[in-house]
Amino acid sequence: MKVVRTAIPDIVILEPRVFADERGLFLETWNVRDLRGALGFDPSFVQDNHSRSRRGVLRGLHYQIVQPQGKLVRVARGRAFDVAVDLRRSSATFGRWVGVELSDQDHRQMFVPAGFAHGFLVLSEEADVLYKTTDYYAPQHERCLVWNDPEVGIEWPVSGEPVLSPRDRAGLGLRDVETYA
Repeated sequence: MKVVRTAIPDIVILEPRVFADERGLFLETWNVRDLRGALGFDPSFVQDNHSRSRRGVLRGLHYQIVQPQGKLVRVARGRAFDVAVDLRRSSATFGRWVGVELSDQDHRQMFVPAGFAHGFLVLSEEADVLYKTTDYYAPQHERCLVWNDPEVGIEWPVSGEPVLSPRDRAGLGLRDVETYA
């Protein structure tokens, strides 16, 4: 597995080896030894999530202020622009973001550590986004950073406003959201 470092060192892109022939393909989507080597620690995943969305849907930017979740994100079908925003006040990269396109063609994955808001925008007609989490979903602790906060300045590859849930539309800006120490 190839490890690609990003502008925020705690976020890594993982590019698995893909074995393809006339029958189809095979790849490992998760291997604890490879991930431990890429991250320098062993993330313990406790939950798998599957999200299916249509073109133009933006989900996020979500995080849990208590029981923060690290996430290993991949797109099993389609294409999505995946984003993580650093919400750790003690971090040199607080308020900065990393965004990368993930697809069923390149099979790349993004590891988003706990302490980050996470979201994605669907670029294909439909996309299945799968992600492992390091802690359980706790809706009472979930928070939302608004997708278009000018202070964060995410460059979403969308013209106009994406399709948002009421909860995501009501997200707060970086100055108003709860953050981590």
